[in-house]
Amino acid sequence: MTSATDFDKLASLDPDEVVTHSFVRDIPIAGGKVLALITLDNGKDHTRPNTLGPQTLLEFAATLDALTARAAAKEIHGVAVTGKPFIFAAGADLSKVSEIPDRETGKQMAQLGHWALGKLSTLGVPSFTFINGLALGGGVEIPLNSDYRTIDSSVPALALPEVFLGIIPGWGGAWLLPNLIGIENALEVIISNPLKNNRMLRGPQAFELGIADAMFGPANFIEDSIGWASGVINGTTKVKRPHEPGKIERVAKWDIAIGIAQKTLESRIGKVAKSPYRALELLKAAKNTSRADGFAAEDEALADLISGDQFHASIYAFNLVQKRAKRPAGAPDKALAQKVTKVGVIGAGLMARQFALLFVRRLQVPVVITDLDQGRVDEGVAYIHKEIHDLLAKGRISQDESNRLEALVSGTTNKADFADCDWVIEAIFEELSAKQDVFAEIEQYISPEAILATNTSSLSVEQIGAKLKNPERVVGFHFFNPVAVMPLIEVVRTPLTTDVALSTAMVTAAALRKNAVITTDTPGFVVNRILAKVLGEAMHAVDTGTPFEVVEESTRPFGLPMTPFELLELVGLKVGAHVLDTHHAAFPDRFFESQNLHKLADLGHIFERDAKGKIKGIDKKARDIVAGGTTPLTAPELQKRIEDGLADEIHRMLETNVVAAAEDIDLCLILGAGYPFQAGGITPYLDRVGASERVFGDTFHHPRIVGVA
Repeated sequence: MTSATDFDKLASLDPDEVVTHSFVRDIPIAGGKVLALITLDNGKDHTRPNTLGPQTLLEFAATLDALTARAAAKEIHGVAVTGKPFIFAAGADLSKVSEIPDRETGKQMAQLGHWALGKLSTLGVPSFTFINGLALGGGVEIPLNSDYRTIDSSVPALALPEVFLGIIPGWGGAWLLPNLIGIENALEVIISNPLKNNRMLRGPQAFELGIADAMFGPANFIEDSIGWASGVINGTTKVKRPHEPGKIERVAKWDIAIGIAQKTLESRIGKVAKSPYRALELLKAAKNTSRADGFAAEDEALADLISGDQFHASIYAFNLVQKRAKRPAGAPDKALAQKVTKVGVIGAGLMARQFALLFVRRLQVPVVITDLDQGRVDEGVAYIHKEIHDLLAKGRISQDESNRLEALVSGTTNKADFADCDWVIEAIFEELSAKQDVFAEIEQYISPEAILATNTSSLSVEQIGAKLKNPERVVGFHFFNPVAVMPLIEVVRTPLTTDVALSTAMVTAAALRKNAVITTDTPGFVVNRILAKVLGEAMHAVDTGTPFEVVEESTRPFGLPMTPFELLELVGLKVGAHVLDTHHAAFPDRFFESQNLHKLADLGHIFERDAKGKIKGIDKKARDIVAGGTTPLTAPELQKRIEDGLADEIHRMLETNVVAAAEDIDLCLILGAGYPFQAGGITPYLDRVGASERVFGDTFHHPRIVGVA
């Protein structure tokens, strides 16, 4: 029989654990009965959520054991769990979980969670959880292990994000949730939401799905929850669960839903990521396995994943996004930044319109756009106004805010209207002389202190400012498309850029709610240079006789969101050809150009698609264009070639200080190119497959970011 002593080893792993204590008080309820209310509280303010480390779980288990004894003595008639104000629990401390030394310890951690939380179902009296705030991971599995649940309507986030981090809900969630809310809803919460940039539920959404049995407002949430629990205990409140799966769903829907989810996963993310598929296996088995068997399967799955490469890479990536991105390497003092009170946007095309909308929404300052003629300007302003109206229609902004934002946007063909702008950004076509000329024209009207930003993706930022009287105020500010969604901005510093200009750019990026990485002024900066390497190798392989399908197969182990040819069609074949040409011109010994890519651009596509845009295969005309190569590669040969080429290029980028560290390369690729968390970006992957050692005799990371035995 399991006891606390079985987990002594775990408690010693983290002697400095911030323990979330279990404080108990008795609450009198109707009928002369008593509800024991446990409040979870780590003694810190709201910036340090309750977490569930080994010592916390052992104390929680001991508290439940004591309450079980009191229930047997008829001193209490129910047990409820809630959290400190605004916080329920954020699950395990991931920084400590990633330090687990071996698979067996990982399995023990899973078993500890099941053992401790599972006591909520064996108290001898009804158990309740009052979800009063943020609830993530194990913080959701506490209420799932309880008999009944209430939720505060103001809860900002409830989620099981484990799949996003390379593991699975391993303290009961994978078995309990589908048996509470049905398989389709459980698939959404456990798999779909984590893979949609870790989407979370608000209180009303969680209630609607059936995760909670009752919902109350924040003003009297605890009092209302206690009253509701009193009704359940005394039999005056009946609980209905419309989403709880019945026999029909188990027979007719369960396997169908799993099958659809399997196909969706394979088409969206391929087969490299392990955690979504392990979660899918557990959800499938939850249809007809016992609770004990379901929990045992979770123990094995969690042990495998915690000890594997992908979890450790995911934690590395998570820390990059959560920590390094918030403290960018090389950023000057924020106090140097100039205040931005008006923004000018040069260009009224799609990218420029997206900029203007983002600037006006986030900075709440006047934004003026310009273009070659009034017609283009009017179209640009109309587009921005429509987007603002759409936000209003979706309930994202109020009528007052809609009116205010609309009034802040204007258009002009008179560059003198830019005179009082402190920030001007250009978004015209990629031609050096054109960008030089528009900046030189604008400089006549703006103050010498105003910052000039360029969204160029391939041209020299220093050269763009070469005709200016004050080139030191020019900075690269490279967005990624779609602007509203992609979280990265590459901020490019030239040899002349001042700390004031750079600081203003970094502070402005933060105000736009973007993550900024500082790069030097070099072709392709970070993201496009890496993509050019992959795309160039892919096209060169096709040019020399490797079939399109073999090239696609060679890149699948990277776990990328799309194949090189899908990416080329997405960004535009002409743009892709321009990117390859630019990098070949800069580094002719390492980057390939492709005349066939220009021909494919004239054709307009690579794939044959059906009426809905779904890929059917490679278009015959595309095959004809690239025909003639005589030195094809196999998929493993090309995979190794691409890996070694990337290791070489990234090593060169770090040697020449394009960015401060390998971590910044990975941060750029995760945020700007969709590189997967479970790979850790690119440099941990290259270390793991041996490319780093093969190319430069070392690794990017010391020690390597790998799993444990």
